[in-house]
Amino acid sequence: MDRFHDVFLTRFGWVGVVSSRMGVRRTTLPQMAPADCMSLMGREVDGSNESPADVAALRERIAAYFEGERVGFEDEAVDVGDASSFLRASWEACLSIPYGETRTYKWLAEQAGRPRAPRAAGQAMARNRLPIVVPCHRVVASDGRLHGFGRGASQLDLKQRLIELEASR
Repeated sequence: MDRFHDVFLTRFGWVGVVSSRMGVRRTTLPQMAPADCMSLMGREVDGSNESPADVAALRERIAAYFEGERVGFEDEAVDVGDASSFLRASWEACLSIPYGETRTYKWLAEQAGRPRAPRAAGQAMARNRLPIVVPCHRVVASDGRLHGFGRGASQLDLKQRLIELEASR
């Protein structure tokens, strides 16, 4: 399977993308340096070709999103067939959260078919390998508080900034 990757600068920082002919396989949250994106993409970039042209449309949409444009990714083809059925169901449910709105982990668990598993839904968001495309930043605790994002609590400020960016549109 042919894979393509690119790392590009947005208003929020460097973002990495890996895609196959079937769809996007991995994205990163904004990072301080291109090398950080490459590290986060891990084995996904092994054997892939650096090819901005092959991910140009997605690159443009992500860049526009970070510029504050109301961009959705519901129609973006994804290549996540190697993920568990619950992860895929959770990610699909997350994709249905409208731009500028939030939902709870409980809601996400219900939508993914496991209504008694909000913690598992939280873990599915922690394992989301397509941040921004699968908008895990739109998932909050039942009391509205923000929880782990982008490798734990260290990037909660980014989660808040993304929620505020969307709310302003």
